[in-house]
Amino acid sequence: MYLGKCLCGTVSIKITGEISDIIHCHCSLCRKNSGTAYATNGFINRADLEITSGEKCLTIFSFKPGRNRHFCTKCGSPVFSSNDQDPTRLRLRLGILESDISERPISHNFVTSKANWEDLDAKLPRYEALEPGRK
Repeated sequence: MYLGKCLCGTVSIKITGEISDIIHCHCSLCRKNSGTAYATNGFINRADLEITSGEKCLTIFSFKPGRNRHFCTKCGSPVFSSNDQDPTRLRLRLGILESDISERPISHNFVTSKANWEDLDAKLPRYEALEPGRK
């Protein structure tokens, strides 16, 4: 079981099944929707998702007919996407999860569309918190 919440905590979810086909997507749509270099998405069965609170605060943006992005109206956090052509599955934004997951990403996709400043093989320093000197 996995638990998650949006940024403001209004929308809470519970997932009782597995997460499959986890990818880091670098396409321009995912970059724009997430505001980051890429979005990490995984598929879940619709039947395995329970919205435990805040369902009335979820809204939908349809960027193409039948392709919907569901997000919190209060904080704007993306929660999942649905596709009318595959109504049994949802594409979950893994950043919403508060639980550790056992599944792992299988690939970086649409790397030819990646942000020009993204270096997939960067050997940047790593810190437990902010970098030294930043307040």
